[in-house]
Amino acid sequence: MTEKILILDFGSQYTQLIARGVRELNIYCEIVPCLKPVAITPDVKGIILSGSPFSVNEPNAPKPDISVLAQSVPVLGVCYGAQLIAQQNGGVVAKSNSREYGRAHLHFTAKETLFDTVTEETQVWMSHSDSVMELPEGFQLLATTQSIPVAAYKASGYPNPVYGIQFHPEVTHSTEGRQIIKNFVVDVCGCDQSFTPAAFVEESVAAIKAKVGNGKVVMALSGGVDSTVAATLIHKAIGDRLFCIFVDNGLLRKNEFEQVMEGYKHLGLNVKGVDAKERFYGELAGVSDPEGKRKIIGKLFIDIFQEEATLLSDVQFLGQGTIYPDVIESVSVNGPSVTIKSHHNVGGLPDVMKMELVEPLRFLFKDEVRRAGKELQLDDIFLKRHPFPGPGLAIRILGAITPEKVTLLQEADAIYTQLLRDTGEYDRVWQAGAILLPVQSVGVMGDERTYEFTVALRAVTSVDGMTADWAHLPYEFLAKASNDIINHVRGINRVVYDISSKPPATIEWE
Repeated sequence: MTEKILILDFGSQYTQLIARGVRELNIYCEIVPCLKPVAITPDVKGIILSGSPFSVNEPNAPKPDISVLAQSVPVLGVCYGAQLIAQQNGGVVAKSNSREYGRAHLHFTAKETLFDTVTEETQVWMSHSDSVMELPEGFQLLATTQSIPVAAYKASGYPNPVYGIQFHPEVTHSTEGRQIIKNFVVDVCGCDQSFTPAAFVEESVAAIKAKVGNGKVVMALSGGVDSTVAATLIHKAIGDRLFCIFVDNGLLRKNEFEQVMEGYKHLGLNVKGVDAKERFYGELAGVSDPEGKRKIIGKLFIDIFQEEATLLSDVQFLGQGTIYPDVIESVSVNGPSVTIKSHHNVGGLPDVMKMELVEPLRFLFKDEVRRAGKELQLDDIFLKRHPFPGPGLAIRILGAITPEKVTLLQEADAIYTQLLRDTGEYDRVWQAGAILLPVQSVGVMGDERTYEFTVALRAVTSVDGMTADWAHLPYEFLAKASNDIINHVRGINRVVYDISSKPPATIEWE
């Protein structure tokens, strides 16, 4: 049984970073919404309470009873979580004289296990408008800063250790934040750091065997790392009782369908390729709305997948490459979240297919998926591929889709991607691609005036896609990319570079 830490999510923008900090210690953790009942099963070793956009003094602020949780396991409250613990025990939480946002330095009044090996005056990151002004009776003050009286404390009156910290150890600006997280999950909670790629593969294969038994699994492949690693795990468990379908929707990158099919052959996967380009182009004709395009592509994909799946007999299970960010973005702290984009991997197919899901990667972040793939000895053609949106180039062509626009973008994207590979930049960025804009502008080529399309180049750096910064590609690289695209792709006469980060922008344009 894998040990785990639960992260109770109160809506902080940093919650996923807490999970990443724990996972990087080879300790499994799960994010759970704060308003749902928390099941403290024997494998739960501790609980971390996240920050929140709420104030604990707001009447509608989420306030689960922390004493119930602390009856079973150690608890660490971060920012809002620390204020909640203090308030529930009679402490005073009020607005600070000034909102504290940014770097601060801890002054320790007592070290305790939580701060073992952490240096005096260590830098931490603050982001709060409320502060704990008075600690409850019996609580031990552990640290202050120049601006606030309570930066960290240890609670009393609980059967297990309970700590509160006003700062965010999960962000990189807290220079020893990862050490503080380690002190809590390893030294306080006693986790054994056994959640390794090898252990994950072994446990996943055993779980798939137990779930599927002698049954069959059908699965759609995309050529990306998620579906490929998921399929390889399922294949390792049940062999040729996995039936894979790879649909060419006409919106893939240049020559991608042929290249990926060849790669799947080397993996020994049982894959059927389906050429459905014309059906997709027909359904998308004249549609400009981004969500409309996504829904058309999703529905048609389901229709084609179902047509192919019904040709198989006695298939009870549906394999999917769902990963943790898909799950997180589809769950909200306070009910349904605002639709940022439609996720094809979360919901959809199961309702139509009436099959039981097999999702071996459901609780992995993207980089963990790649580590699992490396453990499975997958080729770099799959492991190092940049993420690619489910709707493909449809959401990188702004406006209506035509086969001619697809060809234009495929050519520009191929030149850009190959240049990234040739210069070594491909492996240094998280995701890159070209976007065809619905903008035509005047240009001059030779003695002729042109009126052609504009392409925007996008490249971002990230760990898991939850946040991303624009990649600072060299000017010389951008100049060559622009020159090569304009010279070799007839129909494009202008190239621009996107320097927006996520947030506030998203990685894709639609």
